[in-house]
Amino acid sequence: MRNIVLSIIIISAFLFLGGCVSVGMFPQEGQTKTELSQKNYQVIKPNARGMDSGFALFGIIPFNTPTFADAMGTLQEGVAVRGKAVALANVTQDISLGYYILFSIPKITISADVVEFTQ
Repeated sequence: MRNIVLSIIIISAFLFLGGCVSVGMFPQEGQTKTELSQKNYQVIKPNARGMDSGFALFGIIPFNTPTFADAMGTLQEGVAVRGKAVALANVTQDISLGYYILFSIPKITISADVVEFTQ
């Protein structure tokens, strides 16, 4: 009887402590296609980066979760070109998760080349 109760407690702990993972992405359907094969643009800022990070206690209890929207917001704040025809080219996203002894730090980094259209 004691082994059954112990087994139920261990299985319940594994089910309770199990986590879910969510990976964001940039939908391709919602983007506008622009040809950059001609000399109608100039690169304003190559390899511009935006980052957002979070914090999770024991790697499973999130206190702050990083979002793609916040990472994109910091990327756009770093560029700060208003009133110009600009676009992001070569957009990449990196997701990293640093595990330490008692906590983890998830991080989302978005990199892109900022181009301005001249014509």
